[in-house]
Amino acid sequence: MTSVVSPTVVHTRAPGKINVFLAVGDLQDDGYHELATAYQAVSLYEDVRARHADDFSVTFTSSVAKIDLSGVPVDDTNLAIRAAKLLAESTGYTGGVALSIDKNVPVAGGMGGGSADAAATLLACDTLWNTGLSRDDLLRLGARLGADVPFALMGGTAVGTGRGDELSPALAQGQFQWVLALADFGLSTPAVYRELDEHRLRHVADISPVRQPRVDSLVLQALRAGDPAQLADVMHNDLQAPALHLEPGLGDVLELGERNGALAGVVSGSGPTVAFLAPDLDGALELQIALSAARLSVVRATGPVHGARILVD
Repeated sequence: MTSVVSPTVVHTRAPGKINVFLAVGDLQDDGYHELATAYQAVSLYEDVRARHADDFSVTFTSSVAKIDLSGVPVDDTNLAIRAAKLLAESTGYTGGVALSIDKNVPVAGGMGGGSADAAATLLACDTLWNTGLSRDDLLRLGARLGADVPFALMGGTAVGTGRGDELSPALAQGQFQWVLALADFGLSTPAVYRELDEHRLRHVADISPVRQPRVDSLVLQALRAGDPAQLADVMHNDLQAPALHLEPGLGDVLELGERNGALAGVVSGSGPTVAFLAPDLDGALELQIALSAARLSVVRATGPVHGARILVD
């Protein structure tokens, strides 16, 4: 009988995401909103290294100057710690793990960085501990941690429904070029949703109830065609207006990008990161230079990219 030797360190990577389309249903009795979204995984990554330990711990680093780690929790409220403990509980594993995470996705930026941490942690711990779960098992665990975690495991381009965690892969041709304007502040996702609910209540006489949100078929056609101009015409985010209400300066950022060659800009998820779609690589480079000259912190990214995977150091 051959025994399986557990690795000493496992290195995994998971991507951040952009919601190229996000429709939000009305508040449900359970306190959640039904969503319909088109996700695209982009080439900003969270790198997780997992080592054997007696208990559970996490530390963070980042090479991106604009990413402030001071508010990232390192206790049991951290999503990566929650992911490791959920996996241990679900498989009967009795040890712990020491996690070190290099963050390149903005903190509280609407790009799913915490969810990418959780996805990469599930994959890393499953490998480190030899718990042998299937990808479907990991997706189910991820859905218990948050709506964006399953997509960080899957990657690529997908339609999310329910709370965003019921995923259907979507065909996307070619590569889309994105320029991301990073804010030096975060936005609370619950606060943005609360502002959306309050806006709808204030205008209840003028706004029809949103009982069944759907992804516009034109979005899927644009993704299938790999046509950035076509996609730019149909990008949409129901959370953009409440994010702009909470942080009006984001409107200036959107206008600046569109004046400097972006086909379109959209607040990513609940914000405050603003994602600009460029026509091609040259256009993305020119836009990056223009936004940097305006003293914005920007990074380029491409999509779609693969979901969580194991790397060899």
